[in-house]
Amino acid sequence: HFLPLLIQTHIMWSLYTYHHLLAFLLTFLSYVLLHASRKTFSNVKVSISAQWTPSTSVSLNTWEENQLFADVEEATLFLGALDSIFLFSYAVGLYISGVIGDRFNLRYVLSFGLCGSAVTEFVFGTLTEWLHFYNVYFYCILWVINGLLQSTVWPCVVAIMGNWFGKSGRGFIFGLWSACASVGNILGAFLASSVLKYGYEYAFLVTSVVQFAGGVVVFFGLLTSPKEIGESVTRDSDSQHPLMNDDEDALCDEYSIQQRDEELEPQPKAIGFLQAFCLPGVIPYSLAYACLKLVNYSFFFWLPFYLCNNFGWKEVQADRLSVWYDVGGIVGGTVQGLISDVLGKRAPVLAISLLLAMGALVGYSHSPNNQLVNGALLATTGFLIGGPSNIISSAISADLGRQGALQNSQQALATVTGIVDGTGSIGAAGGQYLVSLIESKLGWMCVFYFFIIMVGCDATAQVHTFIKKQYKKKQQRQKYLL
Repeated sequence: HFLPLLIQTHIMWSLYTYHHLLAFLLTFLSYVLLHASRKTFSNVKVSISAQWTPSTSVSLNTWEENQLFADVEEATLFLGALDSIFLFSYAVGLYISGVIGDRFNLRYVLSFGLCGSAVTEFVFGTLTEWLHFYNVYFYCILWVINGLLQSTVWPCVVAIMGNWFGKSGRGFIFGLWSACASVGNILGAFLASSVLKYGYEYAFLVTSVVQFAGGVVVFFGLLTSPKEIGESVTRDSDSQHPLMNDDEDALCDEYSIQQRDEELEPQPKAIGFLQAFCLPGVIPYSLAYACLKLVNYSFFFWLPFYLCNNFGWKEVQADRLSVWYDVGGIVGGTVQGLISDVLGKRAPVLAISLLLAMGALVGYSHSPNNQLVNGALLATTGFLIGGPSNIISSAISADLGRQGALQNSQQALATVTGIVDGTGSIGAAGGQYLVSLIESKLGWMCVFYFFIIMVGCDATAQVHTFIKKQYKKKQQRQKYLL
């Protein structure tokens, strides 16, 4: 069925318009800016730790005024706790934001999250430093608020993309689009490293101002649905056969296209949270994503810190070298998404990538003190881990949010996306504190063993999913023959 897929893909591309491109670019920009500001915190951890503890770079009088931590180890544990606090609040917010996104204007919710988060990060990283105000509890409260505000963005942008783009080619389109997180990480790393010499507060200042401006652009320029220009929302004729269906080969049957809405369509009603949670495939993929996001976000939060402490490289060098993990994730998400479209199956592509990722983690844990070799291993690891992470959080979430079990309701995209990403964030939240704890007690090598176990759990889940589907397909064929 390869030739029909190519024909249908050609028809699909020929019918995309300027409005599709604008929706793609503005949602992409939204998450790029969000991740750029989020990446800033991980890129300046060494500077923050030095500011909060007595060191050669901070005078004793300054540290006595701060009175936060006695040594770097305590500061590192608190930074890990802040990561966990952020991700737990982010996870809780995702469950709520998905429901809100399906009930209110997605553009308003998205803009509010972007601008509100930008203000919070400015207060956290810039204003407190300018005022020389250092307080553990205040930092924790701000990071809870930041997690809740940032949680509004991902469900909204995935829902908007789901409204504009049908399932035909969704693996490739969403694989390419989901590179927004990695592009944001790269942008954040370069913005932070370019102004870090002036102080970490200026890294927060630059990224928060740019993010706030992006929120304003989104508010005035984004169309959340084809209905806003008089067209119908993409309704997949294959939505009755989603990729999580027992018959994945249905991916290649009957792809619908966007067309002018000649008749008024009834307004679909949003489904409840529990109803969305019980949709086929939602719980298994959410749990699998929890293991994968733990590893992916551990690299996101701790990679520059690891490179500085393990190899003794300068913070600016570590920040710039860390982008190779994201470069690998960009290529991995796009290539693996395209392959899954051609095959008509997601699970085997993800399973193979994750099994190879276990070997890549072993290799990277033994990386020599050489930036060229380290960058190559980082890119490979990012390709094999970041690719599946991008596909599950975007393409598969969109597939789950538009499946046949929804019947006449199409208003589940944001809710389902929030559930998948929220569950993933709970796993990532617990993982960040475990990373700091394992590193302080057992060392970085044990941290990598922990990552390998988590990726192995996810790979096992993908293999089980694929085998289960093949077994059910075989049963259906036998039943049909009888």
